[in-house]
Amino acid sequence: MIYLTVGTGIGVGVMVSGQLLHGMLHPEAGHILLEVQPGDEGNCVCPYHDRCFEGLAAGPSIEHRWGKKGFELADRPEVWDLESTYLAEGIATYVLCYSPQRIVLGGGVMKQTQLFPLVRKKVFENLNGYLVTPELADIDSYIVEAGCQGDQGVLGCIELGRRALEAAGA
Repeated sequence: MIYLTVGTGIGVGVMVSGQLLHGMLHPEAGHILLEVQPGDEGNCVCPYHDRCFEGLAAGPSIEHRWGKKGFELADRPEVWDLESTYLAEGIATYVLCYSPQRIVLGGGVMKQTQLFPLVRKKVFENLNGYLVTPELADIDSYIVEAGCQGDQGVLGCIELGRRALEAAGA
């Protein structure tokens, strides 16, 4: 499974066989490169890339693009149409790279629950029938909202600590 947090940045945690994916350092999956949507040029706020996921879709990019924070734009469908396009492009890439059995979305930007149906629809369209799996056939159960009442970060840290203690024999 993957957990994607969309807030002041974009972070992605990848679980494989019950273990977090970790290579030479933690994955920087928020910096995958995306196609900039027509008319949105110059709105990537990443200081390192001109078209990365985080720079185009995280909270600061929404504010840069629209002049207000996301929660102030809840009633502007054009904001969430563009945001869902970037989110779906990134998520479709993760589906193809990691083949997760579930995708969990959290973070401040994802509190805009109108994003979920848009993202699901666009991920499905982006994959264009390339993958046919039971998970994708039930996309509403495949791409889901984070639980834990917003405490998933703290609870995840506690679980990692518990696992480290268990591995140490404590």
